[in-house]
Amino acid sequence: MDRQKLAELITNASAEDFSTFDSGGYKPSIINPYNQPEFVGSYDVGRDIGVVIPNLDESLREEFNLGPEYRAVGLLSGRVGALEIVRAVDEGVKSTNTKVAKVELCRDTMGGAGHGCTVVVAGENVADCRQAIEIALDWLPKTYGDVYVCGSGHIILHYIANAGPAVSFAFGAPLGKPFGMVVGAPAAIGMVMADTALKSGSIEKISYMDAVDGGAKLTNEVILTFTGDAGAVKSATLAAREKGLGLLASWGEIPRSMTAPLIR
Repeated sequence: MDRQKLAELITNASAEDFSTFDSGGYKPSIINPYNQPEFVGSYDVGRDIGVVIPNLDESLREEFNLGPEYRAVGLLSGRVGALEIVRAVDEGVKSTNTKVAKVELCRDTMGGAGHGCTVVVAGENVADCRQAIEIALDWLPKTYGDVYVCGSGHIILHYIANAGPAVSFAFGAPLGKPFGMVVGAPAAIGMVMADTALKSGSIEKISYMDAVDGGAKLTNEVILTFTGDAGAVKSATLAAREKGLGLLASWGEIPRSMTAPLIR
């Protein structure tokens, strides 16, 4: 596509114009052909898998600093995404008698510029852990909605009106307060997005992460997290999205959301 025409398209486009609107789904009865008892479900968009362990080995339980009452654990692990997975687990933890035991970010994205992620939740019984992971899997089609990707990189955006325990645990979000995250890859795009967000209104920076300080786990990204008034956090996220989409499309590719966008 002619770059001038592409620039005009992006200038006049809404987030929906970049959407694939393909949310997929998970069907444990179909995609567990070997009938593994630990299996809860999977979701193909981020190559996510949910599992439970009813009675975790004591030596492994010590690795997570879990007391003896927390015998069961559930895990949601994916090749793409950090806050997408954490945010989904948030919903599971809030609805069950479980707690977040560990969040691990890794260099992955199935060969792309960003993260994969694993979240471990712990409970006193396996039913709670299984339910937490089931709820999280159900949420993944929503949380991937504001991840825009193309062959040249990606941008990721999140706006959460009330940050839950998993988001607080993983990213230092003030519990129950508005939370925003903007991510851009290659890192130069993320830097512009972070600068745009901070200049857009009255928000408070929580963290700035890049490959140098280790916060981005050596990924080719810049990540900004922030809080503030709900309106200001959302406006900052939207302003960063506009910049990020325009820059990411400069190679002549149109970035597409992984599912249907949430931030409107």
